[in-house]
Amino acid sequence: MTISVAIIGSGPAGFYTADALVNGGCDVQVDIIERLPTPYGLIRGGVAPDHQTTKKVARKYEQTALFEQVRYFGNVEVNKDVSLAELREMYDAVVLAVGAPSDRKLTIPGANKDGVHGSAAFVGWYNGHPDFRDLEPDLNTRAAVVIGNGNVALDCARVLVRSREGMAGADIAAHAMEIIETAPLTDVYLTGRRGPLDAKFTNVELRELADLERAVPLARAQQLPDAAPDDMDPREKRLAERNLANLRDYATNDPDAKPKRIHFEFFAQPVAILGDQRVEAVSFERTRVVDGRAEGTGEMFEIPCGLVIAAIGYRSDPIEGAPFDDKAGIIPNRDGRVDDGLYAVGWIKRGPTGVISSNRPDGVTVAEYICDDFKDAPGKPGRAALGPLLSERGVRAVTFDDWKKIDAAEVARAEGRDSPREKFVTVPEMLKVLDA
Repeated sequence: MTISVAIIGSGPAGFYTADALVNGGCDVQVDIIERLPTPYGLIRGGVAPDHQTTKKVARKYEQTALFEQVRYFGNVEVNKDVSLAELREMYDAVVLAVGAPSDRKLTIPGANKDGVHGSAAFVGWYNGHPDFRDLEPDLNTRAAVVIGNGNVALDCARVLVRSREGMAGADIAAHAMEIIETAPLTDVYLTGRRGPLDAKFTNVELRELADLERAVPLARAQQLPDAAPDDMDPREKRLAERNLANLRDYATNDPDAKPKRIHFEFFAQPVAILGDQRVEAVSFERTRVVDGRAEGTGEMFEIPCGLVIAAIGYRSDPIEGAPFDDKAGIIPNRDGRVDDGLYAVGWIKRGPTGVISSNRPDGVTVAEYICDDFKDAPGKPGRAALGPLLSERGVRAVTFDDWKKIDAAEVARAEGRDSPREKFVTVPEMLKVLDA
C-alpha cells in the first residue's frame, strides 16, 4: 500500500526528507506544500546573494522535485488554505519542515526604535523575500552596528559595504542593490559579547573579507589572544587558530586603505539603543570572559550609528494544531517524532543550528520512521484529497512546472547584466508570470 506523506516547507530539510523517502525502499507518494510560489526556503531567501556556489544545492533539490512520486504545491498556506488537522486526516504522515523564519528579538532598551532590524528581516529584504519587500531600511547613515558574531552577521556587514561591481554574479534584489549602492555608509561595526575564540563565523566567511573591493576589515590587536588554549577541542582549536591568523592580519590593516571599513569589536555587550525616535548610537558595556560566560566590567562606551542589525539568532513560529515550546522556539519532539503520524525535521525540530547539510540526517531519520510506522497501514488518500479540496476553495496551487516558468522569467529579466536572475519580490508578480 502506498504511504501518503505531506511535507510542509520546501527548504533543505523538506527536500532532504522527500529524497530520503523516495530512496528509502518503501512505496510513497510525497507532496511538498509551500506557502510561497517559490521553493528552496533559505537557499533562495537566506543564503547571501554573493554566495552562488552555496545556492547550487538547489539543483539537487530540483532532481528530487522531479521524481515521479513527488509533487510540489506552492502558494498554499497551511492553516489558511488548508489546516494542519485536515492534512493529518488526508495523509498517513505529515512532516513539519518550516524552519525558523523569525528573528530572536533584541530585548535591550530602545530596541524598538526606527533603524533597528533583525537579521532575518534584513537578509530577507536584500534577498528579495516577499515578506520583507517593504522593509525599506534607512541606510542614510555613515555607520551601522551589527550585533552578533556568526556567519549571518558577517553576511550583513559584507553586503552593506559591497559595490555593484563587487556584487557581479550575485542575485541580490534590485531594490536593495540600488539603496546599498547610493548609501553614504562608510563604517560597519561587528560586535560580540565574548572574544574571538567564541565567535561562530567560519573561516571561509571571515577570510573573504580580505578581498572586498572597497572595504577593509579591521581588528584590534589588544583583543586577540596569542593562541587558542590547549584544552580546546582539537577541531575547534584548528578553526580558532585560522580565525585568529586572519584577525591578526586585519589588525595590521590601514583604515584608510579603502573608502569603507568593517570593524571587529569583541568583548562588547549591548545595553541600550540610544536616540529619540530613531537610533543614534548603541551603548555597550565592556566584558571579560569567565568560565565561558561574558561578565560586565562596568566600563561603558558608545558607537554612534544610524542603523542596527541584530544577528542574534532565529526562532520558529507556532503552528496551529501542533505543540510548541515557546522558550526553546521549537516543536517538542522525540528525535523527530511529534505525535502519531506527525514529525518534525530541520530547524523547527532542533533549533537554528548547523549548516545546510546538517538537515539531511533529520530527513533520513524521519523517512525511516515513516516507512516503518506505516508499512501495514491501509493508506489515506493524500494527494487525491488535497488537490480537489484546494480547487474547491479557489486556492491557486503552483506546480513545479509553474515554478520553472517563474524561474525562467527571472533569468530572462537579468539578460545582459552580470546576474543570474532578477527576482520577482511579490507573490502577485510571480503569479502574473503564469497568466502571461
